[in-house]
Amino acid sequence: MGELYNMTPKQIVAELDKYIIGQDDAKKSVAIALRNRYRRSLLPDEMREEITPKNILMIGPTGCGKTEIARRLAKLMDAPFVKVEATKFTEVGYVGRDVDSMVRDLVEASIRITKQKRLQEKYSIAEEIAEEKIIEAIIPGKKKTVSSGTNNLKTPFDFILGGGYQQTQRPQLEQEDKDTGNTDKSDIELAREQVRQQFRDGMLEEQYIEIQVNEVPKNNSLDLGNEGMSIAIGNIFGDMMPPKKKKKKVKVKDAKKILREQEAQNLIDMDQVTEEALEIAEQNGIIFIDEIDKIASGSSYKSGADVSREGVQRDILPIVEGSVVNTKYGPVKTDHVLFIGAGAFHTSKPTDLIPELQGRFPIRVELENLTKDSFVKILTIPENALLKQHKMLLETEGIKITFTDDSVEEIATMAFLMNEQTENIGARRLHTIMEKLLEDISFNIPEMEQEEIVIDKSYVKEKFVEKIHEDDIDKFIL
Repeated sequence: MGELYNMTPKQIVAELDKYIIGQDDAKKSVAIALRNRYRRSLLPDEMREEITPKNILMIGPTGCGKTEIARRLAKLMDAPFVKVEATKFTEVGYVGRDVDSMVRDLVEASIRITKQKRLQEKYSIAEEIAEEKIIEAIIPGKKKTVSSGTNNLKTPFDFILGGGYQQTQRPQLEQEDKDTGNTDKSDIELAREQVRQQFRDGMLEEQYIEIQVNEVPKNNSLDLGNEGMSIAIGNIFGDMMPPKKKKKKVKVKDAKKILREQEAQNLIDMDQVTEEALEIAEQNGIIFIDEIDKIASGSSYKSGADVSREGVQRDILPIVEGSVVNTKYGPVKTDHVLFIGAGAFHTSKPTDLIPELQGRFPIRVELENLTKDSFVKILTIPENALLKQHKMLLETEGIKITFTDDSVEEIATMAFLMNEQTENIGARRLHTIMEKLLEDISFNIPEMEQEEIVIDKSYVKEKFVEKIHEDDIDKFIL
């Protein structure tokens, strides 16, 4: 996280520009919110506790980049991120006991991120242990057939039946073991060194070996309804018994991964991971509440569904304000979690939210509708640009697709017109058009002889001649 902390708001915006076109105001707001977290971390403890994050409300039509901005932001700072739909809480009714689940999900995300980081740190040691275990599986050490002394006796009767004999014969057996053991040991060590070298050179990748892996226990858990808490029955007694092992026959290359993961798991301290994850969730967590406009009700007279919606707002309010939520890993305070609300606000306005909730989202950002130029940029500029994705997918089967400049313009025009004339679904409209455009090519690829296909303006028009055309406004003129 040190690298992120050194990023200025301009650098954060530049990073977001690689994936999201336009929406500069929204990017600027989230970059400042992110930088303020870093500034807060430099303050003394008593002052740090006083400064709460300034939650953001994004207003804009679907498909204009609201969710993508929040998701990229979380990825950028490697922070736990959770996206929830506000509408799902209306299904519970205005009791809304389920709203705590967003915080529980955030903790789960934080545990996953923190555990992965700790595993990465332990992988180098785990690889060495895994290597030893694989070599042990290929050339097992010579097991002693006769153990010395009375340690080998299972029951009191063993001593009467055979134990006395073992005691009297021990000095002689030990001497024999010593003579043969030394030569065997050196042979085994020599063979192992050769195998180790072959293993490191990658010559044994396809060889099958038998390894011992931890058996994953079945999840016998008792779910306690809406509270999001469950009791794992297996875990109650699990700690009393050592984990079960089972033998598995796998290739060496798969054994490397399995044993590395298993050994890394054994090396990390889960109590420490949990403690750190709770701290990260509290200080760096981001909760993205989508469809927040759907729980706003415009009329002053409220009945039926409107009561339910307002009930959900009142239940979300304490979590956004800052409260303690109990999770299975321990209590979590939401005072310093960053909340980003988002909605299209077509039928309602931000002022239709209850005043207390409005006050908890002090930063308002309006996202613009996407224009034809925006669509052209979305198709070509981002690192994961749509045209690039489709080209690479088809190249896997040896077909090279080339889009001319006028074809890109035409696709953007089609997307813009479709959004204007039908439902405005933003940048997602491009997915619809691209799939339809390349449908026949994708379907016929195995039998196609040509290796290069050029898609130009006329090809695009031909595909959509039935679907879309500019409205003829002359017919409306009297």
